[in-house]
Amino acid sequence: MIVGIDIGGSTTDAVVSNNGDLHVVTIEANDPVAAAAGALGKLVFDLGLRLEQIDRVAATGAGARALTDTLLGRPVLKVDEFTAIGIGGTWLAGKTEAMVVSLGTGTAIVSVRDNRIEHFGGTGVGGGTLLGLAKHMLGVSTIETLEAMAERGDLRRVDLTVQDIAGGAVGDLPPNATAANFGKLNADATAEDKALAIMNMIVEVIAVLSRASARACHQHDIVLTGKLTRIFRFMQRVRKLEFIFGHGIVIPEHADYATAIGAARKAAQA
Repeated sequence: MIVGIDIGGSTTDAVVSNNGDLHVVTIEANDPVAAAAGALGKLVFDLGLRLEQIDRVAATGAGARALTDTLLGRPVLKVDEFTAIGIGGTWLAGKTEAMVVSLGTGTAIVSVRDNRIEHFGGTGVGGGTLLGLAKHMLGVSTIETLEAMAERGDLRRVDLTVQDIAGGAVGDLPPNATAANFGKLNADATAEDKALAIMNMIVEVIAVLSRASARACHQHDIVLTGKLTRIFRFMQRVRKLEFIFGHGIVIPEHADYATAIGAARKAAQA
């Protein structure tokens, strides 16, 4: 039995497959060693296991370097984060090749093709940006609160569209395409409007970059993984994103835990 642990910038995820079922836990802690130990201990406790039943811990993410060769007495194998992202994303999506976009505190873009996993690029725009702007502008510190506010928001009071500038479509740009995020912000805009606009801006920046990266790598499918996938699902519901992405976007089940899953699957091959 192998436990995959992804020690990220804000949360630590642990996953294990037990009797064919995937079990996951998430821990918030600043210290990476404490977070990893806490996640492993909680997973073992929740499943009624003994630590001795864990053959190996596969650790990845920014905090993995802080771990030693063992964690709570179990051997640790450190897995390159981009490798874990690529393996986890494609496996969850049932793909052999794809552009895997990991949406965490920041955003990483990984190309998988012909059994090669390459870090293609990324951006500092991600979940950290979302929460930082929400806290600064709205005094909101959780995604749940931001979503509840955004549900009642109206982008027309915040974002400048192609329609606003040109009076209609321009080439292949539809009238409702964003010309400038926050480009029409005025005194009439409510906190709910701003909440939706913050989410929309983050999603659009990542979406456009992901699509451009996929085209550059000649990848047809884009697999979204990581905690911020819930924001993409929300924005798909309140505002369609087909124009930005085209076709081929996949948000698989358990996308939140793709990197930890990828680490465990890589360790199983070792």
